[in-house]
Amino acid sequence: MSTVSCRYNGELRCEATHHGSAAVLMTDAPIDNAGKGEEFSPTDLLATALATCMLTIMGITARSRNWSIEGSTADVDKQMSQSGPRRVERLRVRLNLPEHLSEEQRTLLQRVAEQCPVKRSLDPLIQLELIWS
Repeated sequence: MSTVSCRYNGELRCEATHHGSAAVLMTDAPIDNAGKGEEFSPTDLLATALATCMLTIMGITARSRNWSIEGSTADVDKQMSQSGPRRVERLRVRLNLPEHLSEEQRTLLQRVAEQCPVKRSLDPLIQLELIWS
């Protein structure tokens, strides 16, 4: 059984339905690629998947140790290639952890975030920069 079903609705827009929850999201081509940019683009979802995966893996680790990381954030800058085939060329992720965490806690959370499944699945051609604060 599939995890997600996707449907092209026309006008460069797609609808994706998650089978486990029935949650629905829409995508739109970005303005710089003939779209309206009114929804996440497919490559925006790639950037979002990386950031949320890292936060989730850190959350799992924190919860197992009774630490609080609520309020942690990740901001992603996505850069598309300017020449050659269109692709994500660079992702810069700024991760912010709560100030109350010790240096030991931060080090562990950074280590587990580096091992998130989405990061491990990215093409090595994508330049990835992680900035921690």
